[in-house]
Amino acid sequence: MEKSRISMTLKKYTMVIALVVVFILFIFGTRDRNAASFWAGLGNASILFPQNITNLLSQNTYAFVLGTGMLLCILTGGNIDLAVGSVLCFAAAVGSYMMNKGLNPFVAVLVMVLVGLLVGIWQGFWIAYIKVPPFIATLSGMYAFRGLANVVLNGMDINLKGYTSFINLFGGGADCYIKDFSGPTQEMLNSADGASILEMFNAGQVLDAGRAGHINYLCVIVGIAAALLYIGIVAKGRMNATKRGYETTPLVSDVIKTALICAVILFLTWKLANYKGIPTSFIWVLLVVLVYGYITTRTRIGRHLYAVGGNAKAAALSGINTKFVYFFAYINMGLLTGLAGALVAARLTKATPKIGEGYEMDAIGACFIGGASAYGGIGTVPGVVIGALLTGIINQGMSLMGIEVNWQKVAKGVVLLAAVIFDVVSKNEKK
Repeated sequence: MEKSRISMTLKKYTMVIALVVVFILFIFGTRDRNAASFWAGLGNASILFPQNITNLLSQNTYAFVLGTGMLLCILTGGNIDLAVGSVLCFAAAVGSYMMNKGLNPFVAVLVMVLVGLLVGIWQGFWIAYIKVPPFIATLSGMYAFRGLANVVLNGMDINLKGYTSFINLFGGGADCYIKDFSGPTQEMLNSADGASILEMFNAGQVLDAGRAGHINYLCVIVGIAAALLYIGIVAKGRMNATKRGYETTPLVSDVIKTALICAVILFLTWKLANYKGIPTSFIWVLLVVLVYGYITTRTRIGRHLYAVGGNAKAAALSGINTKFVYFFAYINMGLLTGLAGALVAARLTKATPKIGEGYEMDAIGACFIGGASAYGGIGTVPGVVIGALLTGIINQGMSLMGIEVNWQKVAKGVVLLAAVIFDVVSKNEKK
């Protein structure tokens, strides 16, 4: 019985274990070979640099957001949306064009989200109510909306560098970080850069810890608070389950899992604090993850998504409006694609006809690598985060090691295939 529980726990956290193992391998691969000792070299591994940790999160915001939306589609029965990269490009193009025509940047962001939402309604209608296969409906969208994006952009880039408020809010500028409440220390003011550091702080700019030796204490406090909140949620959930007589996981398993997650939270926030703090783009990601994590686990429509993916006919017979469930999934996919368009345009500080190419594959990969089933009905938002992080670490780690892009694609393909094989084998074992 105990062996069976251990086996189930290992299966449940396979991708978490894989994420940790891959990260450790890249620590070895990117270690400082000129360090005085082997351990000192590991401590100075380039993948551990605060700026690289920050880049890992900032550069993959689109994968977190699009992956969350894609999960809803996959839950309904392994369905996917091939159009997200093109729709992202179209939404970013429309919003950027209107900004250049004098529209308020924040209204332009609403336009981007609205464009994504309308596309989601369009595709969801054909899929849910006319029963066009999702593959065909979204494949046609992939071509059509990429073409429309090029029409709007007229084949040229739209530069957004002048829209600093938009860029900083969505994570593309030098000051796109949450400003710390603490000012420069006396030691920093006495340094050669003291005058410029004080001028930056007085101007409301973000201090660069790499240059100024400044720790973002707000980031540290947020990390500690997040870890304590997670511990509280786990403890409360366990107490409620025990009170109601539900079966609970072994206490040791919960303690180990909670300790590991808290360690990751504290590690990430410490690294961010040693650079410039929390990127504003990550706030949007956190908001999306929390909202959709709640929707998928705590709401009726969330339960319906899993029910339809598990057995659509049985769900319909039990009174679930399966058509609306499909419609809901694709509406939210469109909504999140519009938001991702704003995030990517801000990070690149421009809208370009090539923006979003291949993003649909990254979103699908994040879901399957994170444990979503190719058959539907299984998958979680935290799993998507793990999948996106794993692919991001592979990309960044191989880049830091000087491995060419083609081999990075090979590695991502192998990891995705391994994740799906694991899902298929697990399904066959249960039969």
